[in-house]
Amino acid sequence: MSSTFDQAQSLVASLPRQDRARLFVWMAAEIADQLPGIEFDPRVCVGSARIAGTRIPVWSLESWSRLGASDEEILRNYPSLQTSDLLNAWQYVARHAGEIDREIAENDAEND
Repeated sequence: MSSTFDQAQSLVASLPRQDRARLFVWMAAEIADQLPGIEFDPRVCVGSARIAGTRIPVWSLESWSRLGASDEEILRNYPSLQTSDLLNAWQYVARHAGEIDREIAENDAEND
């Protein structure tokens, strides 16, 4: 009797090369619990999740959304962003809602 790992390995080996590559990318993201296009650096945005290559924190984009801004409005206000950046941000928000809520609350408290 083969193990679950052996069965999975056999199934993965039978996939076309492109599907194996897609599966690898998905598994890596799941294991790391990170999304492509989201970066963290304690020296940038106080270490908050941000859009890769920018100083735009995810919590800021979510804050705009909560105030009623559409994706199109957000993209107009941040012309360096792409639709894919927002998709990554919204996925991050869905996975880390508590963190985002806390960061929005902290920012609101600083601005009061």
